Amino acid sequence: AQDLPIGLLDDIYDFACKFAERLDEVEDVLTSNRIWIERTTNIGVVSAEDAINYGFSGVMLRGSGIKWDLRKTQPYDAYDKVEFDVPIGTKGDCYDRYLCRMEEMRQSLRIIDQCINQMPAGEVKTDDAKISPPSRSEMKLSMEALIHHFKLFTQGFQVPPGSTYTAVEAPKGEFGVYLVSDGSSLPYRCKIKAPGFAHLAALDKIGRHHMLADVVAIIGTLDIVFGEIDR
Repeated sequence: AQDLPIGLLDDIYDFACKFAERLDEVEDVLTSNRIWIERTTNIGVVSAEDAINYGFSGVMLRGSGIKWDLRKTQPYDAYDKVEFDVPIGTKGDCYDRYLCRMEEMRQSLRIIDQCINQMPAGEVKTDDAKISPPSRSEMKLSMEALIHHFKLFTQGFQVPPGSTYTAVEAPKGEFGVYLVSDGSSLPYRCKIKAPGFAHLAALDKIGRHHMLADVVAIIGTLDIVFGEIDR
């Protein structure tokens, strides 16, 4: 909820230009590499039906040929104001998932470029003191501002009773939060749905009849983060 530092957009633009060059380097080394193709083609194949049944999302779903991306199907933030393509695979193997991720990084650069050029001027956060914390500079000068900040972050504000499930298209798939409010400042229930749990649950089926060395490639394209699969 803070404004962009001076020069940040220029830094982001410079990074995007350099990152595009790095993507070209990676593709030059891997995409047509005979060894890379042999070690990833027809490895860890996931059919479209299995991808749906296992509750896959993200590249694990799109790599199997299903064109589903929350940024397109259920746009949020500014995704309905930018143009980008959703790459999909045909075989659902490790190589397809690699190609999808490479193309998604290029599409991300398209989105970044459009956001830089369309960034609007004006206020960046609400001035409602009930939900907006005071600035750090103000807290250094005012005891009331410091107390306001403390109360806001320790007690929070009351949320109307009800429930919601809100999801975003994270790099690894659909990341959602189911939240239930009883009208207080604390959630009655909060359930986080991370994409990696469903992906890892299918490893037994995906990795069956493969060499142990192939499991490394499979886990790599599952893109597991163990912090989100711990139950």
